[in-house]
Amino acid sequence: MKIWKKTIITIIMCGLGILFMSPFLWMISASLKPETDVFVFPIEWIPKHWNAIENYTTVWTTTKFPLYYWNSIKITVETTVLSVLFAAMSAYAFAKIKFRGSNALFILVLVIYMIPNQAILVPQFLLMRWIGLFDTHLGLVLLGAFSVLGTFMLRQFYMGIHDEYIESAKIDGAGHFRIFFSVCTPLVRPAIATYAILRFIWTWNDYQNPLIFLKTKDLFTLQLGIQSFADLNGAIYSLIMAGMVSAILPLLIIFIIGQKHVIEGISMGGVKG
Repeated sequence: MKIWKKTIITIIMCGLGILFMSPFLWMISASLKPETDVFVFPIEWIPKHWNAIENYTTVWTTTKFPLYYWNSIKITVETTVLSVLFAAMSAYAFAKIKFRGSNALFILVLVIYMIPNQAILVPQFLLMRWIGLFDTHLGLVLLGAFSVLGTFMLRQFYMGIHDEYIESAKIDGAGHFRIFFSVCTPLVRPAIATYAILRFIWTWNDYQNPLIFLKTKDLFTLQLGIQSFADLNGAIYSLIMAGMVSAILPLLIIFIIGQKHVIEGISMGGVKG
């Protein structure tokens, strides 16, 4: 009886997996077809007529797609590095440095996280214009460099480190910066890698902030670039899908490389919880 239950559950989960993957598979299939075959019904999952070289060549050579690609890579990498650094440092401070009002300050940080991002767009816009960072990549990087969620997430892992490690390092003459970089951070590396991957994905897929804080087309990210391409050339879905497939490649590469660390980070969280 248990074998039948497992078999049925496995079949259902496989069916749901295929259902959730179908839009992604259709996107890949459409990027390989000529435009006239994109909406053929029933769907031709394996194209009868291949047009992959022309589609991808058009996207990469006749538009500013490479520039938009570089802008997204630049902003995403810089934002991820700064966000991970600041989140880890603040998480270590809240977890291992005892000072008056630390709990109250951490609650205040969590309260800030409860404010919807859309509610602070106007103040952020006015601030960026006032300090001269509107329509710059640096402004976007700074907006994403500070993460309450990253601080909260990493704090839980730093709290799991035994204080004996820190006390031993202090006896050897190490200060907080040395303890942070050499003792504590290596112990929570899977958690940091997990957050770095999540931060990379969130920043890479961000459409709202570039739309509001960028107006020069040469500064556009990939998401704005694809939308601009669709507005100028019409809804040519085969080309749009080719651009989208190209856009998700960095995400797949990052996840494949960091998959081991993500699993370790989830495992650490499960053990500590």
